Amino acid sequence: QAQLVESGGGLVQPGGSLRLSCTASGSIFSVSTMGWYRQAPGSQRELVASITSGGRTYHADSVKGRFTISRDNANNDKNTVYLQMNSLKPEDTAVYYCNSNYYDGDYDYVYWGQGTQVIVSS
Repeated sequence: QAQLVESGGGLVQPGGSLRLSCTASGSIFSVSTMGWYRQAPGSQRELVASITSGGRTYHADSVKGRFTISRDNANNDKNTVYLQMNSLKPEDTAVYYCNSNYYDGDYDYVYWGQGTQVIVSS
């Protein structure tokens, strides 16, 4: 069964770093665009970064130069997507969600992870 499982969240001081991981089980993820979203209390969920199956990346302006998305497709049935977060700021505090999106021309396959909490505070 296709599923996404995030890990790596936690409490970090401003200026610190964290690396989030998303393990994607299922062959569909090797051809999917993968992304990281975040949702702070009282705010809408927003796209932080994404990476296509070919490795093309997008980073939101708010994290550009600080966050880096990457993926490991070495195993067709288990893929891992990372979000390296450096120079963290209090405004980065949110629940971070892993997302997968694949459109086959007829149907849009969308999956979400359960989320991992990131708290940036001194």
